[in-house]
Amino acid sequence: MNRADLKLLGVGAAVLAALAALAVTVVIWRSHAPAPAPTGTAWVWKLPKGFPEPFVPADNPMSEAKFQLGRHLFYDKRLSGNGTMACASCHLQRLAFTDGKALATGSTGDLTARSAMSIANVAYNPTLTWANPSQSSLEIQAVVPMFVENLAVELGINEQNKTEVLARFQKNPDDRLRFKAVFPDEAEPISFMNIVKAISAFERGVISGDSKFDRAQAGEGSLSNAEERGRQLFYSEQAQCSTCHSGFNFSDQTMHAQSTRVEKPFHNTGLYNVDGQGAYPADNPGLIGVMPQPASNMGQFRVPSLRNIAVTAPYMHDGSIATLEDVLAVYAAHGRNISSGPLKGDGRKNPFKDTRLDKIQLSAQDRADIVAFLKTLTDESFLTNPRYADPFAPESH
Repeated sequence: MNRADLKLLGVGAAVLAALAALAVTVVIWRSHAPAPAPTGTAWVWKLPKGFPEPFVPADNPMSEAKFQLGRHLFYDKRLSGNGTMACASCHLQRLAFTDGKALATGSTGDLTARSAMSIANVAYNPTLTWANPSQSSLEIQAVVPMFVENLAVELGINEQNKTEVLARFQKNPDDRLRFKAVFPDEAEPISFMNIVKAISAFERGVISGDSKFDRAQAGEGSLSNAEERGRQLFYSEQAQCSTCHSGFNFSDQTMHAQSTRVEKPFHNTGLYNVDGQGAYPADNPGLIGVMPQPASNMGQFRVPSLRNIAVTAPYMHDGSIATLEDVLAVYAAHGRNISSGPLKGDGRKNPFKDTRLDKIQLSAQDRADIVAFLKTLTDESFLTNPRYADPFAPESH
């Protein structure tokens, strides 16, 4: 990753200098070159039926040892500048690795600009945040909560505390053994670059695909009448759901090891229209915040996967819709009309809104049936799988 790449991420000049000093470098996905043999215990993908093998960057091959190192780092609060937060503080397994908040809280108590996204099946995402296509790999994205300070301090590593943060791991014998096992050829394996690689490997291996829906698809169960009605509506022209929430991961942004063309669409769903001309709130305008042209980028955000959606409330990029029922009501109304307050405006009339919303025709019963179907996408085993759980929790020992 070069300085231009980091500027695309919104990294300020001071942080750029700090990252240069840290030599945090990652390789952006550019080709399908085969990955070299992984270090440590051999990695075997154990994927749900119908799931393709994820793409793995050539410079960060998977291994069981690296996955486990990444799991430890993901849950380790020592990785924040002040030692109070871990990645897992905003990504809770029981909530499909979201946090149940409208906006996440960083290590200094500041609120982030957007809600915490699930990391379930994140290996298949060609972009990794709500509205920044430059964050195109897990290795790139991992740098942001660690170092970026211009929006809100998340983990809060900076020029002043970076040496202290690394020393917390370098002085620990167990950590030294774990890093040496994964990066045996390096004189000093405990580096920020290797921390990024290990966390990315863990996140890449977090796979969910054993829901009631999946079992029904495999002939190992069946949906209730309401759930089946909802499924049929979901895939219908009447509801339009599957035009954006498509494929095995229920998202229109998907890539895998055999992908030759990767689409990266973003969408405006008519949530806001604060000036009557299509504007979203100035502090959260969507894709236009990093891509000022064209003007239609206003209010555009990435479509999240619907897997485990029932446990990831509140919804939307800013957590401004509390329930699935409310989400369906907004879509059925062709957008959201806010009648008072600083965000007043009729999103239904937003000129940048995806026109597919105007095709949606759903009764109250239709919406209830679709919600019933969406709840079948919850993978209960994923929410409690010890493989993804906190290794520092008492029950893990």
